[in-house]
Amino acid sequence: MNRRWTVLSVLALFSALAHPARAQLAEPNASGVAMGHLHYYVRDLDANQQFWEALGGVASEFGSSRVLSFPGVLVFLTEGEPEGGTEGSVLNHMAFRVWSLDQVAAAGLTFDVSERFPGVTNVFTPEAERIELFDESATNLEFTLADGGRDPVADRHNRPLLGPIAAHHFHLYLTADEVAMAQVWYAETFGGIPGTRWRYDAVDLPGININFSHNPDAGGVGTRGRMLDHVGFEVDGLEAFCAELEARGIQFDVSYTVHASGIGYAFLTDPWGVYIELTEGLRSLGF
Repeated sequence: MNRRWTVLSVLALFSALAHPARAQLAEPNASGVAMGHLHYYVRDLDANQQFWEALGGVASEFGSSRVLSFPGVLVFLTEGEPEGGTEGSVLNHMAFRVWSLDQVAAAGLTFDVSERFPGVTNVFTPEAERIELFDESATNLEFTLADGGRDPVADRHNRPLLGPIAAHHFHLYLTADEVAMAQVWYAETFGGIPGTRWRYDAVDLPGININFSHNPDAGGVGTRGRMLDHVGFEVDGLEAFCAELEARGIQFDVSYTVHASGIGYAFLTDPWGVYIELTEGLRSLGF
């Protein structure tokens, strides 16, 4: 039987996340790529900001968006009317590691504790977006390289968490049996390391693990227009990187552009419907 945590006050003692650290995006891989951001469109900015702050995010603003900073990822919140959540889309959920689920309970969030998978749970935003959490007692976090070797960056999944929370993975549910194809595409496109996270084929990039499952009943709708509209990768040398992808036949929805803020960006959609923004310059903004 699951055990329900209910904590009434966000003012409860939560010492481990009482002073969360500013985010630091991971250093790029040899292709210049690291995890950058998640961009959510939400109806209630204040309520969603409070949720992400309860998880340990540090809030700031960028244009019309609220930005919640976490080690490894920035979470952008922009007011809008999404067509739905990640449930039913090709990108089913985002996951974070935390030191302890007790910390999450003390922050005022309510969740079920699974007896089948100790240390793993889900919390839900005010608009019912599922965020998966793993604490240090979880046994399904480890990442094994496909070639059986070791990589000092990917090996972070096999070591204790250095801070109270960090980005871990996002999970693609593919309606066609194309897991191997998706793994190859993400590894080759972004210089990721192929391997296995628990029982899932995966690709590791600095700051994020990307998991793939064949789930014919998952819906398979593209992410654009959903609550999690797109994911973002931060790329050093973005203009040249985009030119290289174009030379390989990858088409862009928005070609390389420089924003008035000085941030370079471009958009593309993966073959399964995940809308992806490539940026250069978020790391230097000091969120």
